[in-house]
Amino acid sequence: MISSSPPEPTITIQEQFGQIDIYLFDQILRGNITPAMRILDAGCGYGRNLVYLLREGADIHALDQNPEAVTHVRELALSLRCPLPAANFAVAPIEAMPFPNDFADAVLCNSVLHFARDEDHFRAMLAELWRTLAPGGLLFIRLGSRIGMDFERVGPNIFRTGDGSDWFLVDEDMLLDLTEELNAIQVDPLKTTVVQDYRCMTTWVLRKRPTNPEGAA
Repeated sequence: MISSSPPEPTITIQEQFGQIDIYLFDQILRGNITPAMRILDAGCGYGRNLVYLLREGADIHALDQNPEAVTHVRELALSLRCPLPAANFAVAPIEAMPFPNDFADAVLCNSVLHFARDEDHFRAMLAELWRTLAPGGLLFIRLGSRIGMDFERVGPNIFRTGDGSDWFLVDEDMLLDLTEELNAIQVDPLKTTVVQDYRCMTTWVLRKRPTNPEGAA
């Protein structure tokens, strides 16, 4: 007998995942980031990368300098039936995050670090991202780079992109040197998307080495 009841409503891929960064989506597909983790989105903006994780009930912590953005993410969580404590949301700069050491299983920082004022500022932000990441955890970074294009230099590590913006741009050697300084495990080779005559965006994914069990060699 054919049921006369209407079909269950379905949601579109866009509704399920939002405007998620494609390289972050790749990490989710591969199981490197899961809803079972405590996830910190540092520089969360308006939460475009959090829709799927919120839908799945993940323990999301979101930080941004923009109070309106943080409020929007709180409202987004409520709209997706994922109410989170007020303590999960913070208005603060990345270089001064109010979270404890070894806090999150995964730390996301998407399209933020190239807004560093200079190398000291860049390193201060990176140090905070690493500090808040738990041993064994994953750090996902997308940032502007000079890998694949030449740009006009306007200051130390500051370059003018195709739309006239001045960004702090890394290169391959700098990222590899920083990976070594952090004693990090590089999860993937560096992957760079070149937007013709405009910018380059590089994906840099690191894992913090697990802490040795007590008594281990």
